[in-house]
Amino acid sequence: MKFRFTRPALISGLSLGIVLGAAFPAASAEPYQPVYEKAEQSKDDALKLLERLVNIDSGTGDEQGLQQVGAIVIEELKKLGAQVDTYPATPAVGNNIVATLRGSGKVKILLMAHMDTVFKAGAAKARPFYIKDKRAYGPGVMDDKGGVVAGLYALKILQQLHFTDYGQITFLLNTNEETGSSGSRALIEKIAKQHDVTLNLEPGRPADGLVVWRKGSGTAEVDVIGKAAHAGVAPESGRNAATEVAHQVLQLGQLGNPNKQTTVNFTVINAGGSKNVIPDHATAFADVRVAVPEEFDRVEQDLAKVAQNKLIPDTQVSTKLTRGFPPMPKNSQSDALAAKAQAIYAELGRTLTLEGSGGAADASLSAGVGTPTLDGFGIVGGGIHTPEEYAEVDSVVPRFYLLTRMLMDLSNHK
Repeated sequence: MKFRFTRPALISGLSLGIVLGAAFPAASAEPYQPVYEKAEQSKDDALKLLERLVNIDSGTGDEQGLQQVGAIVIEELKKLGAQVDTYPATPAVGNNIVATLRGSGKVKILLMAHMDTVFKAGAAKARPFYIKDKRAYGPGVMDDKGGVVAGLYALKILQQLHFTDYGQITFLLNTNEETGSSGSRALIEKIAKQHDVTLNLEPGRPADGLVVWRKGSGTAEVDVIGKAAHAGVAPESGRNAATEVAHQVLQLGQLGNPNKQTTVNFTVINAGGSKNVIPDHATAFADVRVAVPEEFDRVEQDLAKVAQNKLIPDTQVSTKLTRGFPPMPKNSQSDALAAKAQAIYAELGRTLTLEGSGGAADASLSAGVGTPTLDGFGIVGGGIHTPEEYAEVDSVVPRFYLLTRMLMDLSNHK
């Protein structure tokens, strides 16, 4: 049977369920041995590759490190016979990688991962890869170098099994996800539109889960212009921008909506330069997260409206909302994909949890253009974005199995 995902606007949840149910036979009660055996055999080599990647600093903006990581990834992809193209990540640094494998089927599947981390240069030398108590540690070990490795080894397993029933598998690797994918967004959206489904390789959740929805992210900016004056001699002749921005932070920070899972958290405030001068300029920035896109519009409107309530007369206050990642909503298509993933994981006697996240990721860009998307297919771990970040070594084989079987089933084959 051949099938193709249809855009969300053209298919109902009920009919989608019928399509998926017909295309995906019920999972067996035990592992599909050819995949499981290859996943087990891959574990040691995969951990060695993970160690190589983790021990290279590749923070967003580290052009040399990103180039080194990219070179290793390209080498591995070419071993698989993939067509590999690179695209400058301007205005970010480095090159995004797009690898293509073509098969004999119809379905087009997009895999995504990112090569950059949040860690500064020197982190890899200070905290190199090591394994202790069945946990692997090191900068970016699970976010997202574990995801990069998972994608590579799922493709290797397909190659070892001579599986080519997909129409096309594309593996896109981003250099600047951690700072909002400014140099990759257009590329991701363009390629996602050309595919039937996207599996994003962000880390598996600590409870051994996938991510079925994500919040969108944005940045609110408040700019205040006041009037400078000597803070000791004639403070009354000035207009204190710092005081006004503090007032704005307090009132605009209340624009979140718990019922809609919207948060507005001010995180950066800049004002003044000399302690004896009334500051004439101040800015504040807030992290904005929304679960539904219309909340971006509401927050933007309320920022401008509420900011008109000023504390310091004769100051000028302006606001701006910059949208980042759109929300990745939970819908009938992601539900169907998640159900299939749970059935596959059950073949291993494991329970796959389904979670949401306040964090944004490239999965939101794929979902935002209407491509059915599921996230969290990387290696399971925790301590994300901290020096204690870790990956569960015992999750390597199950996660390789899950991703490989998803690729096979999406290609309409066991």
